[in-house]
Amino acid sequence: MSRRRSVMSENFKAELAKDLGFYDKVQQEGWGGITTKDAGNMVKRAIQIAEQTAAKPPQS
Repeated sequence: MSRRRSVMSENFKAELAKDLGFYDKVQQEGWGGITTKDAGNMVKRAIQIAEQTAAKPPQS
């Protein structure tokens, strides 16, 4: 069985979980313990951050 490569770093996922309020569950149960809704909210927030970053003008 092959392992899937994560698109998000562990640090970024942890920051998102903290921001969204379920990091304590991740610490207790691991990433498999979060709900589908929480995972979807993480993806939505990651997309928002990526869009905000892409919309910023380049720094000189």
